Amino acid sequence: MKRTTLRLTAGVLGLGLVLTACTTDTPSESADPTTAATQDAGDDAGDGTGDEGGTPEGEFFVRADYERELAQRDMEPEGDPSTPWLQMIEPIEMVDTSEFAVEGAQTLCFSNASVSNPWRVTGFTTMQQQVEVLQEEGVIGEFRVADAGDDDNKQISDIQSFISDGDCGAIIISPSTTATLTPAVEAACESGAPVIVFDRGVNTDCPVTFIHPIGGYAYGATGAEFLVDNLEPGSSVLALRILPGVDVLEHRWGAANDIFSQNDIEVVGEEFTGGDAAQIKDIVTQYLQRGDVDGIWMDAGDGAVAAVEAFEDMGADYPVFVGEDELSFMRKWEETGMTAIGLSYSNFQWRTPVLAAEMIWNGEEVPAEWVLPQQPITDADLAEYLERNADMPSLHYAKFGGEDLPGFPEAWQGN
Repeated sequence: MKRTTLRLTAGVLGLGLVLTACTTDTPSESADPTTAATQDAGDDAGDGTGDEGGTPEGEFFVRADYERELAQRDMEPEGDPSTPWLQMIEPIEMVDTSEFAVEGAQTLCFSNASVSNPWRVTGFTTMQQQVEVLQEEGVIGEFRVADAGDDDNKQISDIQSFISDGDCGAIIISPSTTATLTPAVEAACESGAPVIVFDRGVNTDCPVTFIHPIGGYAYGATGAEFLVDNLEPGSSVLALRILPGVDVLEHRWGAANDIFSQNDIEVVGEEFTGGDAAQIKDIVTQYLQRGDVDGIWMDAGDGAVAAVEAFEDMGADYPVFVGEDELSFMRKWEETGMTAIGLSYSNFQWRTPVLAAEMIWNGEEVPAEWVLPQQPITDADLAEYLERNADMPSLHYAKFGGEDLPGFPEAWQGN
């Protein structure tokens, strides 16, 4: 497999180290925003910081990668903006896939970490619809899916089964965790089938391509910058996080913490919620009982509406809110008229690995690291996305990228 280097890169991003949830029912008496990025993830931070302070260097915060992602937000993606799932940001190294060129319908195998949250359910539906299009075109024959249910051992076994069967024309893998799945991915690469990794990464560059949006640093920084821009100096922000030790989530918080700590923003608490709506509402209520909360920053959108409802129940002014492109939050945002932003981790990325498989079977070049655009929903385009998704369920993600697929909208309405 030949790789053509176009220009130098600051490094390859790694996503997706999932550890055990750690939640709390009551607010901490204090939260130190300069160390919060790793306080419940094993104290992995080093002592180094940026020139002006901020999040320390460590396992979950690499300043060079952070700065790279922030720069990528302003780069013009290559490709047609009407098909963002095929666009590429800074495709530094292109892979010659001519050795994998084949004719006829191929078996596409997919090892999925899980469909354990609405984002993954929305994405997998989009992937299935894209597969159906290629099946009708005679590109894909059988679509073989193994769901690991967030169990590393199950996913390792699933991948081994694909290898043993020996008839996968390509193997797509969305890893449940990074380090543990790395040997299984390497074994898949050694099987001779082209391997495509997406969403979360592994510690090897053996896959033909690794597909992901810009990343967690870009996500977290965009939300933090929005709060800084829309709050008065000295304002208080409550950070609501889902899990510690998940690298893409740690990247989100590390980036946000870096920005908060270098601006006049008081982080009054950093709380893990497990994405549980009742717990989110209880935590926000307790903070409001202790004083004003001017802004809410979330590392994912699960339970955002519950946080807003806590303000309503307390009769408090709505905060400046950092949510996600989940429709339940977007509809609440429109209803309340509050100042908010809907961050996006580009759910349309679930189409890309299927189309990448087609490109590989055609012997076309693909980027070794395929970075997709990652743009938030703002007040300026909120109404547009709500209208486009008017018939979708509350847990649907607006930037799913499936409007042009034959199954739209019915395929997603049951999610």
